[in-house]
Amino acid sequence: MRDGVFNVAGALLFKHEPERRLPAFVVKCASFPGTDIHTSQYADSEDIAGALRQVFKDTLAFVSRNLLRLQKDKSVNSVGEMEIPKVTLEELIVNALVHRDYFVSAPVRVFVFSDRVEIVSPGHLPNNLTVEHIKNGNSNIRNPILASFAAKMLPYRGLGTGIRRALKEHPHIDFVDYRDGNLFKAIIYRV
Repeated sequence: MRDGVFNVAGALLFKHEPERRLPAFVVKCASFPGTDIHTSQYADSEDIAGALRQVFKDTLAFVSRNLLRLQKDKSVNSVGEMEIPKVTLEELIVNALVHRDYFVSAPVRVFVFSDRVEIVSPGHLPNNLTVEHIKNGNSNIRNPILASFAAKMLPYRGLGTGIRRALKEHPHIDFVDYRDGNLFKAIIYRV
């Protein structure tokens, strides 16, 4: 905070409605009935705004309600498990919120398709990081103030282990670093 005005990290962490001053810093979610983005048809849609902790919870809830519950090796009377493990979704949603480029005036976008979930985050991987580097546990904290508070409020530690943990729980994930388009995409396949 400077002169009584929140900086971006302060607004995202502590303001009641940060989207009023930072309208692009929301998560736009949509669930589509097939494998492509439809221009006029969706199964579910929500724009999620608010303080960081609530945005995380609401984004996880959106994705969860649009996934199937499967019995897997259990009996038909058992409670189904989400087809994509919760820990995988938590790790990738947290990464999109904490490590996005807040100098890019664009929302995080979450798309649920019949065969995959895509989490699209503004800003490509910082500095010399590559997809292979992050799969091996290398990290670079783009937003250190946000990351330090996120470690206290979200399932986030800042150790560089999140991508590895997500892949261990659900290995059917692709990561795409679009340097020309200035975005990063996690594609989680529904297997």
